[in-house]
Amino acid sequence: MAKKIIYTPNAPEPVGPYSQAVEVNGTLYISGQVPINPKTGEIPPTIEDQTRQVMENIKAILDAAGYTFDDVVKSTVLLTDMGNFKAMNAVYAEYYKENPPARAAFAVRSLPLGVLVEIETIAVK
Repeated sequence: MAKKIIYTPNAPEPVGPYSQAVEVNGTLYISGQVPINPKTGEIPPTIEDQTRQVMENIKAILDAAGYTFDDVVKSTVLLTDMGNFKAMNAVYAEYYKENPPARAAFAVRSLPLGVLVEIETIAVK
């Protein structure tokens, strides 16, 4: 098993003891991404903008590892309010126009830094 740590400055620095992503045997495991803009450190205010920032952070990590959204097989979405599900889903769908991955979505009490959404992703080559 060859474990490769993936890092890009185009996604937020980890806020704890974890890697942005780890690749093992053609599978990329992307840690839960929160909506921090890696250039400014800011968090957008709306669920739509937060979801878009999360997806852009995921895209940056996919790119750094040589993957695309077409390689994503599973996502897990964490929301602090299921009332935001429809708005999150509309933005999420912009990134998976055809053959979307399997997905689970959960409501949680809170997320790091007070964000509204976090998404983790698994991609396979």
